[in-house]
Amino acid sequence: MDNQYSYYKPDDDGDNGNKYQEPMRQPKAPKHMNGFVKKALVIAGLAVIFGGIAGITYQGTSYVAGKLLGIDAKEEKTSESKKVASTNVSATKTSVTSDVSDIVSETIPSIVSITNMSVQQVQNFFGGISQQESKSAGSGIIISKTDEELLVVTNNHVVEGSETLTITFNDGKSVEAQIKGTDSSRDLAVVAVPLKNIDDDTLDAIKVATLGDSDELKVGEPAIAIGNALGYGQSVTTGIISATQRSMEGFEGVYIQTDAAINPGNSGGALLNINGEVIGINSAKINSSAVEGMGFAIPITDAHDIIQDLMNKETRSKVAESERGIIGIEGYDVKSEYAQLYNMPTGVYIDRVVEGGGAAEAGLSKGTIISAFEGTAVYSMDDLKGQLEYYKAGEKVTLTVNVPERNGEYSEEQVTVTLGKNS
Repeated sequence: MDNQYSYYKPDDDGDNGNKYQEPMRQPKAPKHMNGFVKKALVIAGLAVIFGGIAGITYQGTSYVAGKLLGIDAKEEKTSESKKVASTNVSATKTSVTSDVSDIVSETIPSIVSITNMSVQQVQNFFGGISQQESKSAGSGIIISKTDEELLVVTNNHVVEGSETLTITFNDGKSVEAQIKGTDSSRDLAVVAVPLKNIDDDTLDAIKVATLGDSDELKVGEPAIAIGNALGYGQSVTTGIISATQRSMEGFEGVYIQTDAAINPGNSGGALLNINGEVIGINSAKINSSAVEGMGFAIPITDAHDIIQDLMNKETRSKVAESERGIIGIEGYDVKSEYAQLYNMPTGVYIDRVVEGGGAAEAGLSKGTIISAFEGTAVYSMDDLKGQLEYYKAGEKVTLTVNVPERNGEYSEEQVTVTLGKNS
């Protein structure tokens, strides 16, 4: 603000004394402006009065509403700010949901690694055949514990052709296991580990998996895959359920599709939902330059009955090749495509019955199709030979056979065969 007082300066008039000057006066407003100002002041005063009344009225109304309805006008703003805060918290919660460490820590003790030592025939450069030991890795899920055994479900291709099976638990301890039963068509197998061979500390640490309901799956819900990827030990991948009821060429049944990474070694491992329940058994992976990668799992609900049948089988050990029994037939595979084309059951078609063998004595004849061995479905000669590895000559086995009728249909029968000796 400018000083209203001015002081004399020597260079103004040469006088060395100070001169006092009257303060500067503001010019008077014209008369016609005075009326306008008065009106403006009146209007401003009315506005202030009106505002005060409105404020009092609003406070009164708010007070009455608060008392009668339980509403506080001040909380309306607070509520809005809470909504903003809630949005921020919700975003944080979404990121926390992706942390599955608690689920994994609860479920990983029920997942095992499986090592399959097998012997394969290899043709050398000169055309000769030699046997070579092969090692492969897979995964399994602990599904039951009896008084004598720990039962593990896995894929058939994980244990196929095994000479020795080794189960490694989450604590790193390993024990030998035996195949209890297999179903090659659905790529399922159950293996058993004697409890007496497992350390007490390991027994205390392992858990039996909780099975979920794969029929209730929704596309887009979270999925967690646990397994022995590449044989390095247990690892975890996450994703979503990409699709259900997927059919795949060359595979029986339908599958769950997921984008959770499933690599070699994951086969036989668990696909879990967000509750840590097993909803699928990881079984196949498709890799192609055209796709990022699609993982597939057998729906646990579809596999339940098969697994139950395999669990109820007697656990057997392989017998020496010189002691193994034979049925006494020659045959070939009836694959699904041929079965549909010629209206035949799948299994092993008996092309010739060996005279004096067990099949001949049981009354089996050419044209009959063997569809099961001791309750386990067989789809090929390899399946049949695989079952016979556990039975000695002289033992009696039950075969499910389909006998051709004159009308082109087949009738199913149960036949008991005494196994002969392989000469």
